[in-house]
Amino acid sequence: MADHSGAAAAAPGADFSFKLYRYDLSLPAAIVTTVVFLILSLLHTWRIYRHRSLYFTAFTIGGYFQVVGYCGRIWSHFDNTSIGGFVMQAILILVAPALYAASIYMILGRLIASIHAERLSMIPLKWMTKIFVTGDVISFFLQAGGGGIQSAGTLELYELGEKIIIVGLFVQLAIFGFFIVTTIIFNVRQRKASSHYGSPGEMSSSGDEGSFQKTAIPWQRHLTVLYTVSVIIVIRSIFRVVEYLQGNGGYLISHEIFLYIFDALLMAIVMAVFLVFYVDDLDAARGSGKHTNHAELLSSRDSNGVEMADRSRLAEP
Repeated sequence: MADHSGAAAAAPGADFSFKLYRYDLSLPAAIVTTVVFLILSLLHTWRIYRHRSLYFTAFTIGGYFQVVGYCGRIWSHFDNTSIGGFVMQAILILVAPALYAASIYMILGRLIASIHAERLSMIPLKWMTKIFVTGDVISFFLQAGGGGIQSAGTLELYELGEKIIIVGLFVQLAIFGFFIVTTIIFNVRQRKASSHYGSPGEMSSSGDEGSFQKTAIPWQRHLTVLYTVSVIIVIRSIFRVVEYLQGNGGYLISHEIFLYIFDALLMAIVMAVFLVFYVDDLDAARGSGKHTNHAELLSSRDSNGVEMADRSRLAEP
């Protein structure tokens, strides 16, 4: 991944020489990354088919966006003045994490519904997915629209598209930040509720007065996974914001290695994490009356009588 200048696509401007790429694109890096994302995307497709986890559909489509995007970089290696290859890789690699985010937002709402801890959520469940996904859609179209404007071929439109992309990335960061705060607040409340009856993160009511047992849903593990992938995507988005703020002649965009470290590698890790710690038990749990009784009692006791239950247990001989 050499750092010297590649061929230029001239644009108007006396003081500024616009270039599609400011380095020679590495063919091995593009091929390896394409293969990695293809394997990860195919595995996620198989997971969706096997577990009927349709809330991972947007996530998996994001993986295929990465595949096509890095194919665009393969194209650009052989013709680094082609607008088609540049636009393909610029837009699809840029917006793929927004599709990851859409599925991540859905998981939190489904998780809370599955353990019936709605009362512990700071946002009503009927609004949770709508709020986060709507913000994500806005971010997606701002980034995609900005990338499309950049491909128009003039310096003025390139800079306009750059500004729109930056706004889209800031929207993504704001939504993700709010999502993380929402998740943390729910996590703290749920741990406080379940810790009265045993191991935090694993306990739920069995339906009998004062009787608690381990829940079948490892909700603490699921939340930890959400924290992990959310932080990774935030780091990647911060990288992209800085990259675009520096402009076409900036240090980050002039060195290919940063794209692979702070975008390709991080997004591959996100897809791999969800393969290892797959969230496949939420739909089944939502349809189970057993889990409904367990968690409804837990969430209601947290707000109406946890301390009284504890005292009664202590008073038993």
